[in-house]
Amino acid sequence: MSVLITGGAGYIGSHTIVELLNIGTDVVVIDNLSNSSLESLSRVKSITAQQVTFYEGDILDKALLRKIFSENNIEAAIHFAGLKAVGESVEQPLKYYTNNVTGTIVLCEVMAEFGIKNLVFSSSATVYGDPASLPILESFPASATNPYGQSKLVVEYILADLHHSDPSWNIACLRYFNPVGAHDSGLIGEDPNDIPNNLMPFISQVAIGKREKLMVFGDDYATPDGTGVRDYIHVVDLAVGHLKALDKLKTNCGLVTYNLGTGQGYSVLEMVKAFEKASNKKIKYDIVARRPGDIGACYADPKKAKIELNWAATHNLDDMVNSSWKWQSQNPKGYSD
Repeated sequence: MSVLITGGAGYIGSHTIVELLNIGTDVVVIDNLSNSSLESLSRVKSITAQQVTFYEGDILDKALLRKIFSENNIEAAIHFAGLKAVGESVEQPLKYYTNNVTGTIVLCEVMAEFGIKNLVFSSSATVYGDPASLPILESFPASATNPYGQSKLVVEYILADLHHSDPSWNIACLRYFNPVGAHDSGLIGEDPNDIPNNLMPFISQVAIGKREKLMVFGDDYATPDGTGVRDYIHVVDLAVGHLKALDKLKTNCGLVTYNLGTGQGYSVLEMVKAFEKASNKKIKYDIVARRPGDIGACYADPKKAKIELNWAATHNLDDMVNSSWKWQSQNPKGYSD
């Protein structure tokens, strides 16, 4: 039996594949390579000495999905494939709704055709919008502040309706916070195809000399130093969370939702300082205006995942920045090296 990974050549997908292969799970990958590299799967093979079955294509392609399910004995899917840049989603909302929402509907339709009803969905803490209090519990009201977050929230609503209509579906929605870091080997990590939208790869590219300086969006938030505070979680911890979610699906859990975070918030400037220590490089930055759709602070209460999944983050801030720097310094041009 195999697990289908949509968007498996991407940052979180590739790290999750390593963890799955390490426990003897067969993996099938579909990825359109729009913001990922096939080299990542080659590196996965170097790490694990195992290979995945790969299909290049889009989850909007129903014929291709049918081909994948007919050619492989798939028992569950982990759904990573999605666009994820907050700023771009504000500028191009239809692109995000088409890819993230319609793509998920097509995937679920084909899964249902083949009687495969076990799904782990890559959701996001952005579904909490600007929370009234912190830390954030899964029971908090959901209301996103940008089209990216809205697309994740709409998919959650769709999956809830799907389960309500057919309780034989087992679905885990994982609301993760801010993935950072890289595999200990330094062979795989975050490699955006364009200008990074996330903080850590941008800091890394400034440190390596690929970019001149970091733009810090706002220093007037109600936080200790005025810059945005986020819950950063090591990508390997996040990957392990997906394996725990797959185990949960085997218990016929129905529809479940979990925060995957550390419960600790760090500001942008704290992350800059930590990375300067790890890399022994000075990170130049400019304070600029707030970015549309951003909020001041966001960090998780991860207790539910600890209790129900037996999962908790084990990597600290030093692990996050040290592994990020190892990846970036060994691969100055990312996978194109």
